[in-house]
Amino acid sequence: MTAQSTRRFTGIYCPSITITDDDGDLELELWGRHLDHLVEAGIDGVLIFGSIGEFFAFPLETKKRAVEFVVRHVAGRISVLVGIGDTNIDNVVDFAKFCEHAGVDALVAVSPYYFGPDDAAAERYFATVSEATDLPVILYNFPARTGNDLNPELVARLRQRHPTIVGIKDTVDTISHTRKVITAVRPVTHDFSVLSGYDEYYLVNRVSGGDGVLCGLTNVEPETFVTMHRAYESGDYATAITAAQRISRLMAIYDQADLFISAIKGAVKAKGLPISTLVREPAVQLTDEQFKTIHQLCQQDD
Repeated sequence: MTAQSTRRFTGIYCPSITITDDDGDLELELWGRHLDHLVEAGIDGVLIFGSIGEFFAFPLETKKRAVEFVVRHVAGRISVLVGIGDTNIDNVVDFAKFCEHAGVDALVAVSPYYFGPDDAAAERYFATVSEATDLPVILYNFPARTGNDLNPELVARLRQRHPTIVGIKDTVDTISHTRKVITAVRPVTHDFSVLSGYDEYYLVNRVSGGDGVLCGLTNVEPETFVTMHRAYESGDYATAITAAQRISRLMAIYDQADLFISAIKGAVKAKGLPISTLVREPAVQLTDEQFKTIHQLCQQDD
């Protein structure tokens, strides 16, 4: 185990949209501007090829090219995490090894999806991932998409048996699940990051003993999340609550599109970055009317 694998990930993390042109090819100039905005806002790290980053839609070679670009562009200013999800374990291992050599800070490994595995199969899968690289591995629990849940007991066992598994993004729409993960893993180690995947759960995540969020609206208003985090850390709870109220209102953005990816891309565009809102097919694309509503939501004052 390397020294790098003991690192703890706390605070505000952004699962970046993957910015393309209208043909679906990477648009690196605009993506670089988006990354600069995230860095300048003060977030702690960026995840590329999470769910909002459409990890499921890009070929492996395109993802490798994107990793090289992001690592080079970010240049150590914030942590770079990469989602290595795939239905083919050979691709997962290949990408994990590539990321290690490319200078990535950590991997995010979603559960195998379509046929959600039982606990024993999930243990074998994550063992294979953790043994393929010395990079820290963050579990990604998203049962609404994968068809299976990384239950608290399983998470604790994985951490106990594989020290390079250093955290989890828990995208379950109930804080009780995340709280139970925290309770199960703390007797094993205090050096395990528990991040919520739902934007509005930052405060209750922290109160429950968690470490922050890795969530989509950080693409749209990273400054609001950073303000909330820094205020909470300093004990300025009034400011933290005000920021949380703003985030709660922005949650309506997700309801304006068929797919949450489209909604977030639309909101980033509404904030002034002239990106394409294309989501790689098959997908229902954002309509002009939906974009208009998202724009209005983004411009509303507190």
